[in-house]
Amino acid sequence: MNSALKWMPLVAALALVTAGCAREGYYDDRNIDYVEAREGTPLTLPETRNPDRYRDAMPIPEANREFRAGEEGFEAPSPQALGGGRSVEREFVERRSVGRDSWLIVAADPGTVWPQLESFANTRGLGVTSADSANGVIETRQARLSLRQGLRAGDSEIRCDQGGTTVVECLDALEQYFSARSATASASSLAAQRLAGEERVSLEQQGDEWVVAIPLDIDRTWAELSHQLEQEFTVEERRELLESDPQAHDFLISYMTLTERNRNPLQIVFSPDVRQMSQQIRLVLESTGPEQTVLRAVNASERDFSPGDQRELLERVAGLLR
Repeated sequence: MNSALKWMPLVAALALVTAGCAREGYYDDRNIDYVEAREGTPLTLPETRNPDRYRDAMPIPEANREFRAGEEGFEAPSPQALGGGRSVEREFVERRSVGRDSWLIVAADPGTVWPQLESFANTRGLGVTSADSANGVIETRQARLSLRQGLRAGDSEIRCDQGGTTVVECLDALEQYFSARSATASASSLAAQRLAGEERVSLEQQGDEWVVAIPLDIDRTWAELSHQLEQEFTVEERRELLESDPQAHDFLISYMTLTERNRNPLQIVFSPDVRQMSQQIRLVLESTGPEQTVLRAVNASERDFSPGDQRELLERVAGLLR
């Protein structure tokens, strides 16, 4: 064999390696690609446009509080802890109830659910007398069907009532109907789609106290939070739902704070508590308006419950409502 040919594989390999190192490393470092990028001129739509047809594709919510600064500058919030080894698979259709009032939660935005709700009313021969897509209401000779944005992002609430009283048979039929439908049904262009872009749940600071602001009436909020706590707060000695009171709109939970979970051995030695312990905390809902509810976390034990602990717990609970 020609001696020159023996070196061909090595030459080819070196060529590949040097090509990979062309930008200081085996992988292309793109950190400097947009260093000199400049913001372009915003798109301006004609004044004659229909504003109902256009909205931000990726809206950025307004900040409702200042950044929280620590001793070394900005302090990012701690990530939420993972579940305690139990994964709850969510149903596409779920029922909520408060007293005699019942409704359905569908895991799809109102724009997707509306055409399916119209189809239900027409195919079941309910005798549709009017349909208002802007307000999500279908009036029939049998009952009144209503659709609205749910508390959690991407959810819809469906009610079927007559004179303000839930028609149970209608709700049962709706539950069966939507359970057989897919969440990927095509969306219509009804005005209710605008609701999907609303900011729903926000964590806010009021003095030294942290609260969760929820743009929903107190009964609907209690029903949703009750369902989520029953599903998620089931880990013994970590997070447990102990009591729930629909009249008082509150919950008693047992919860081990992140501060307690992160105690090091030295802190434990010099502490009267020689083991990690949970504490009882009351989650209290307060109505602040027709469609405004505030969630507070109130210490119901003798253990310390700092504003940081309060924020950490409320971040976890707020995550259940988003």
